[in-house]
Amino acid sequence: MASEFGDVLRRLRVRAGLTQEGLAEHSGVSVRTIRGLETGTRSNPRMTTVQELATALPLGPREREELLGAAVRRNQDGGQQDESAMDEPGPEEPASEEPGSEEPRSAQSASGQPASPAHDAADATEQLAKAVAARWQREEEQRQIQDPFPLPVRWQAAPEELTDHWANILRLPAGAAADPLDLNGELDGIAELYRSIPSGRLVVLGRSGSGKTILALRFVLDRLTSRTPAEPVPVIFSIGAWNPTAITLRDWLTGQLTRDHPGYAAQGPDKTTLASALVESGRVLPVLDGFDEIADGLRRPALEALNATTLPLLLTSRPAEYAAAVAETDVLTSAAALELINLTLDDLSNYLPRTTRKPGRANPAGNAWDPVLTTLREQPQDQPASPLAAVLANPLMVALARTIYSDTPDHDPASLLDTERFGSPDELEDHLLDNFIPTVYRRRLPQAPGTRPHPTFDPERARHWLGYLAHHLNRLETPDLAWWRLGGGLRRSTRTLVTALVTGLVIGLVDCAIATALGASFPFPIVDGTVVGLLSGLMFGLAHWLTFGVKDIPVTPSVVRLRIRGRPGTIRWKAGPRLVIGMLGGLVFGLGYGFVFGVMNSKPVWKAGLSTVLHLGLVDGIVYGLVFSGGAGLTFCLLGLLESPLDIRSAVHPRSLLNTNRGTVTTQLLVWAPTFGAVVGFGAGAVVDLLQGSLGPLIWSPAAGLALGTISGLGGALGYTLTMTAWGQWLVLSRIWLPLTGRLPWAVVAFLDDAYRRGVLRQAGAVYQFRHARLQHHLAQAHRTPPAPGRPARRR
Repeated sequence: MASEFGDVLRRLRVRAGLTQEGLAEHSGVSVRTIRGLETGTRSNPRMTTVQELATALPLGPREREELLGAAVRRNQDGGQQDESAMDEPGPEEPASEEPGSEEPRSAQSASGQPASPAHDAADATEQLAKAVAARWQREEEQRQIQDPFPLPVRWQAAPEELTDHWANILRLPAGAAADPLDLNGELDGIAELYRSIPSGRLVVLGRSGSGKTILALRFVLDRLTSRTPAEPVPVIFSIGAWNPTAITLRDWLTGQLTRDHPGYAAQGPDKTTLASALVESGRVLPVLDGFDEIADGLRRPALEALNATTLPLLLTSRPAEYAAAVAETDVLTSAAALELINLTLDDLSNYLPRTTRKPGRANPAGNAWDPVLTTLREQPQDQPASPLAAVLANPLMVALARTIYSDTPDHDPASLLDTERFGSPDELEDHLLDNFIPTVYRRRLPQAPGTRPHPTFDPERARHWLGYLAHHLNRLETPDLAWWRLGGGLRRSTRTLVTALVTGLVIGLVDCAIATALGASFPFPIVDGTVVGLLSGLMFGLAHWLTFGVKDIPVTPSVVRLRIRGRPGTIRWKAGPRLVIGMLGGLVFGLGYGFVFGVMNSKPVWKAGLSTVLHLGLVDGIVYGLVFSGGAGLTFCLLGLLESPLDIRSAVHPRSLLNTNRGTVTTQLLVWAPTFGAVVGFGAGAVVDLLQGSLGPLIWSPAAGLALGTISGLGGALGYTLTMTAWGQWLVLSRIWLPLTGRLPWAVVAFLDDAYRRGVLRQAGAVYQFRHARLQHHLAQAHRTPPAPGRPARRR
């Protein structure tokens, strides 16, 4: 088998008209390694090397698959990859990785330069598979899907009008007879069913709460268990957040992958990110959950965009929304479609009794659910069906009923049979949704030994805060609850005004404190702090509005970290653009700052006339503009030099992403403040000396330079942090403004984490989502609806 890969490689190389030296030049793999592979003296090639060779050769899909397949078979038969033989460099060959490197799988070569996405694609794919598997295994445990066993999820073939021609699904040639596949099945067979579909495109339809998301989760875990290295990694994407009129599907998938795995934002020499390389090369199998959650009016263009690609995928949706989109355009091309079916009384009898506590020795066989299930089973056929029977046919409602009645001994499920109280399935479902939040918030969460006491939240206040969050998501038309967008539900003008006020207040207080510490006499610190605060708030507020407010662009988290110590593995960046941006921003701020202070400090000569006052203001504006321009430009360049891509193993959840960005911003502060302050403080004297003759007599002192440098360093760093970074906006809006106005609690992070642990929220990579879209819409509606007459208002 060692010669099979070599034979395939040699044949494809010769067909491409390349010598071994030419292939080495195109791929970056040494001539020595290529010669060893073709002759069989080097066995078990690493997949990264194979990927480099496949990328360098102009291969079609079948030829690429042939080459990768030969390498996979070689590795499977030969056991461990012969890394020592493959990667030992010759005299003129650079090593592919540093020996003993702590981050062997990061998007960085041993030389410190960014490796190309093609170089790391195979390793990155395997890292992605591990991260996805670990994430959804934790989520499955958190949702108690296996406790005591998964609820049955079954399906049947969807109506023919929602399924493409079977000849297209089976990839048959023209004129060939097409026999439909048997699509009937159960949850544990979803991965096997998908493998039987040649087109690799499947639509899963089901009403709200029928188990579509659970099926998608199970599909991902089962697919990863049986996946081969040559197969793509299934990744769940909440497609409800996609706007097909604003961004292409592949670009959106790339962005979502980068959001949940920031290390995949690392760029290669061709400026292609690792995430983009994986998506474009077909190494990611999109599992698109929640087509029905796409905003009204966008489902038709979304389906058209999906049909414009040949990507293998799995799509979930409610039947009505998918059928409406199909009626406007066409079915998902080459896609089979199945529809989830309801639970039966036998399913409930097998499941619900096993979710309750044993009653004790007095009646060991008794169970709180037995009388309920017996009543439902014995209901005469000639009478209208019980609302409870219809409700419990839905897995979501069964999960809610279990939470409220199985896990709380003081609740009797027999009350659900009261048809006078619950005259319709809708009323019964509203009852379960209403009582879910109070039930889970009255429960005490387990406390690990030696840890801090877990925070508790009043159920009514928790309901109000969750209602605001649900309403916030509905306004943004997305299921993704991202910490950096919690303030996105506010008007753009409100966000900008609050940002400007907080920024101006903080910088003004810092200025006042520093001026006082440097010995300035009263009332100068207060006057100076007030003026500086007003100017800073105006300038930074304007910068925030022009950058984010005009087009309503969210401030997104950084995908890099800063490394002060050691050699940072830099991402590719251009010094020119950073220098220009920094200098322009500093020039604008300096001109405005200097002009206002020049006018204010010219009070003794105001009697000389307006032209003299304006001249003095213009002179100070020029001086300060040059000083701040140089300081901002150099500081931006330094921050760029210290940027390093995150490790591709840094798959995140909301709290870790927040902590990572807080650490990055803190490092930026530590770099920005002394650097900017030093350049401004010392640069001011140099600029004054340079312009002394051309702008007239200028007065400057070392003490003034020290004060200006200290205030500018801290003030500039704080202003940039609060207005231009995701963590700063989180601090201003989510930690100050929203709690101050009663929309969220002060301990926002603890509240979100608590809601996740109680099963109200779920984690989807870097964001939270409500456990179910039905719960989100119910809470949002309750939040907008005023209390009924006679009912006490909820605490706000």
